[in-house]
Amino acid sequence: MKKDVLYIVVPCYNEQEVLPLTTERLRDQLKTMVDAGLVGEESRILYVNDGSTDSTWQLIEGFTGQHQEVCAVKLAGNVGHQNALMAGLEVAAERADIIISIDADLQDDVSVMTEMVNKYHQGCDIVYGVRRQRKTDTWFKRNSAKAFYKLMRRLGVKSIYNHADYRLMSRRAVNQLMKYRERNLFLRGIVPLVGYRTDSVYYDRTERAAGESKYPLSKMLSFAVNGITSFSIKPVRMVLSLGVIFTLVALGILVYVLIAYFSGRAVSGWASLILSLWFIGGCVLIGLGIVGEYIGKIYIEVKDRPRYNVERQILQ
Repeated sequence: MKKDVLYIVVPCYNEQEVLPLTTERLRDQLKTMVDAGLVGEESRILYVNDGSTDSTWQLIEGFTGQHQEVCAVKLAGNVGHQNALMAGLEVAAERADIIISIDADLQDDVSVMTEMVNKYHQGCDIVYGVRRQRKTDTWFKRNSAKAFYKLMRRLGVKSIYNHADYRLMSRRAVNQLMKYRERNLFLRGIVPLVGYRTDSVYYDRTERAAGESKYPLSKMLSFAVNGITSFSIKPVRMVLSLGVIFTLVALGILVYVLIAYFSGRAVSGWASLILSLWFIGGCVLIGLGIVGEYIGKIYIEVKDRPRYNVERQILQ
């Protein structure tokens, strides 16, 4: 009986410091699963070079020459983590029965891949890798992440708490995912929409093995905004609600001013007038910014440009 083929998809952007160790760990884990009969010998590690400016691609090329189980895709430029991941999934789905995506920094426990594959054999099309806790994160990152997930739930977005992009997907789940054609990708919200049978495995996340994080505060904020605005129109409705509230407050103030005027208690209030103007002006600008965010996304979507361009593939 032919065993299922597994591809481990690893997006890479300037990961030269950690790649040798990542390759060693993933090769060991892949060998363990092949020897245990969980996956076929044609299983591979697929690196996706996302326009790296350091020696990442040269290292990947070297690994493909040294190790039969390592293959690679080179994108023509930097398109971002989510698009690079989609490129890897698309290439892998043409050759593999099972696809596991994982970051190159080795913060995610590669040993739970065995449990993921076992759950796949039990009938799951999607298996999420979920962190048990966030001890390795800073206080700010830990609490901001909690606030983000709570906000996403309140906005009606399906997401898995403490899950990033470490997951197993079957070929049919990936093929279904490819039908979601939006350019503003937020895979943590899109994958749960696929709807096939899912499960989770839990692990402890460690410190980055080497190199620096590719998600500074600015990128984290951009990622959060993209996630919210890609899946919910509630922020726009909130702007409308605020407009109604401000209108009602203004009517209340008008009634108070008229009563004060006719009762002879009118007092000129320059400070309160200026503060009100600044407050309302700020709210208007925030509202315009939220609406503008959605209009900008429409602009990007209607152009329907390719998510990525593949420059070279090394498949074996």
